[in-house]
Amino acid sequence: MAQLWLFLAALAVAFLLPGPDMILLLQTGARQGKALALTTAIGLGIARACHVALAGMGLATLFKVAPWTFDTVRLGGAAYLLWLGVQCLRTNRLPALDTANATLATHAWRAALQRGLLTNLLNPKALLFCSVLLPQFINPQAGPVAAQFALLGAILVAVGFVFDCCYALAGARIGQWLARNRSAQRVQQWLFGSLLIGYALRLTFVQNT
Repeated sequence: MAQLWLFLAALAVAFLLPGPDMILLLQTGARQGKALALTTAIGLGIARACHVALAGMGLATLFKVAPWTFDTVRLGGAAYLLWLGVQCLRTNRLPALDTANATLATHAWRAALQRGLLTNLLNPKALLFCSVLLPQFINPQAGPVAAQFALLGAILVAVGFVFDCCYALAGARIGQWLARNRSAQRVQQWLFGSLLIGYALRLTFVQNT
């Protein structure tokens, strides 16, 4: 039980640290509203589940043995974050958040899900995080290792989704405030866009250590 609480505490610290996932959720909530931000959170959750599965299959080891595979994913993720940041900077104004969500086109939901999925899936550090953290809380004497890995992975995905939903809702509240303060929208736009571009640059020059 003590190990579980330590695991939960480690996850809380990790998900409280600012990162591209958090910025994406806040930006989506502020600019597109609660529904699409929560859809983005679902995409992030699917990506984390993929990372857990890939970590279990030893893909992180492949990154160590063949560094070019890590660099390929890293640069692809950096390019995608850069594209998101530039798109944020180019947007002129917030959409009207008081329109009915039922009128949102199907492609908007798909795009929100895709943004969440790709933002996390193309971040090799997220895979390495799963590969490093999960084994530390597995006790071979406590039962089948695969079952423990799957359980801890499910907890990681669930906890991450809870945090993501909180950030999505927080972003939506920011959007409501911005709708009444149009002069602040440009500041928000440049802040979130610059942060995404900054994370892209950081991911570009990070090394696989």
